[in-house]
Amino acid sequence: MIESATGLILRTRPLTETSLIVHWLTPNFGRIATAAKGARRPKSPFLGKLDLFYEADLTFSRSRRSELHALREVSLREAHEALRLELGLLQQASYCARLIEQTTETETPLPGVFELARGLLNHLPKQPPQPRNVYAFELKLLNELGLKPNVTASRLAPGTKEIVRGLIEGDWPAIARLKSTAAQAKELRQFLHGFLIFHLGKVPKGRMI
Repeated sequence: MIESATGLILRTRPLTETSLIVHWLTPNFGRIATAAKGARRPKSPFLGKLDLFYEADLTFSRSRRSELHALREVSLREAHEALRLELGLLQQASYCARLIEQTTETETPLPGVFELARGLLNHLPKQPPQPRNVYAFELKLLNELGLKPNVTASRLAPGTKEIVRGLIEGDWPAIARLKSTAAQAKELRQFLHGFLIFHLGKVPKGRMI
């Protein structure tokens, strides 16, 4: 069966000397993995279309025996090249991708998570790396997963509670305008780290903020 989707590439890895495994985040199929046969060859039709955080329209043949499907065609929509010009932005995007992989099941529709990831990738290059972008992503993802923190019942200071609400409820331009003190930023960082550990068991590598 041939399926069509729009997807964001979360990760790639070699399958053979000439082929790649591409891990996608899609709205209707959730996280899927595809085998891109011959993608590493110089004249491959996939050349220049399969890289980290690329957004593309794709078709794939669904496997009946495994969760590794055969990639057929890719039409690149957005390469997010600006992320590659700033290491800090790339690190933040990579951490958020790992968090998605840790907290979601494969082959499960994830329209809200897809839009969240797409929004983050579009927003990150508009300013220098800011920890609040990662905090906002964590809180919004937790909300999508039904794990929204009970801010009212927490021991956070009143000002920090308002920042948390702004990060959860605000769009990315509004989040860019949020201001916090050093003390509030530290309290928020520690609160989220503990919350993630408690509910997820561990925090993915790369949360160096």
